[in-house]
Amino acid sequence: MDLFDVYPLINIEPVRGKGCYVYDRDGNEYLDLYGGHAVISIGHSHPAYIRRIGEQLQQLAFYSNSVIISLQKELASLLGRLSGYEDYRLFLCNSGAEANENAIKLASFHNGRKRIVSFGAAFHGRMHGTLAVTDNPNICAPVNTRDHVTYVPLNDIAAVENVLRQGDVCAVIVEGIQGVAGIRCPDVAFLQALRTACDRYGAVLILDEIQSGYGRTGKFFAHQYAGIRPDLITTAKGMGNGFPVAGLLIHPKFEARHGMLGTTFGGNHLACAASLAVLEVMEEERLTENALNTGNYLMEQLKGMPQIKEVRGRGLMIGINFGEPVAPVRTRLIQEHRIFTGASSDKHVLRLLPALTLKKEHADVFLKSLKAIV
Repeated sequence: MDLFDVYPLINIEPVRGKGCYVYDRDGNEYLDLYGGHAVISIGHSHPAYIRRIGEQLQQLAFYSNSVIISLQKELASLLGRLSGYEDYRLFLCNSGAEANENAIKLASFHNGRKRIVSFGAAFHGRMHGTLAVTDNPNICAPVNTRDHVTYVPLNDIAAVENVLRQGDVCAVIVEGIQGVAGIRCPDVAFLQALRTACDRYGAVLILDEIQSGYGRTGKFFAHQYAGIRPDLITTAKGMGNGFPVAGLLIHPKFEARHGMLGTTFGGNHLACAASLAVLEVMEEERLTENALNTGNYLMEQLKGMPQIKEVRGRGLMIGINFGEPVAPVRTRLIQEHRIFTGASSDKHVLRLLPALTLKKEHADVFLKSLKAIV
């Protein structure tokens, strides 16, 4: 049996990682500025992370949600305190798409409606419900219906209100920062107006913080720059530092009923141990603050390069727009300088999504290499 060939692969196999670096079979060192799609939050092979998972593995690796799992409550408590959402409740699952799928379902349970408002260039996942709100028809199969979804331009509150005033909108789903689209940021005023409009028309506001959450932008969640409180918040990616785990943060107004949501693997013992280790390291090492400081330094330096058309983002979620295809730049960074970066659906934008442990000296290595190329 062979693998189902759906991924365009870089011809490198990392076999070991430490901090912001990965190493191939020949011992070559690569600076990882992509973190496996923004997943590596506290760095590769962090000792506290390894210890937490190892200790749990020796106790109990898994049992289903048919029994009490006290680690789940411990995780919910710490996540609530560090994120500022102590009054919300947590539903644990396995992936960002699953978190968004459950958010949409819960919103529909709440108000009995089914129309969803999403935004141009949005990406929310590859499951049935999340594909419908993802603006990429190329990855939708014939079975994936989209007739209950209305797309509007990002940052256009008038367009949103035109749909909302029809009175049948279940939810509005928006990314804290559009990642796959090439790091497109919702305006602060737009998010504030969106919160007000959803309240006015009885729609649920879902903030997809799958890629932009967990300290990456210099706040725990990117939407907190706007000072709003969404009804539902989804998170994954950096939540487990590589262990598959995701969560849905739920406003107290939502009713919980046995059986309305469910998962076999979500919130298992190892997933909770990994997630607790991430939060503990984030707090102890002040990684959210580091993401802001290192990210600001990196963006300031990039903005001073005349070959770059635009730099977008917050913290360590950065998009570099060259105004021309970036594939050659990305290839040369890997082949000549051993630096991993990311592409996006915008072929002109290079994405940086490194571990939150990235330091100024790492940023300088990248900046020197980029200048040598462009």
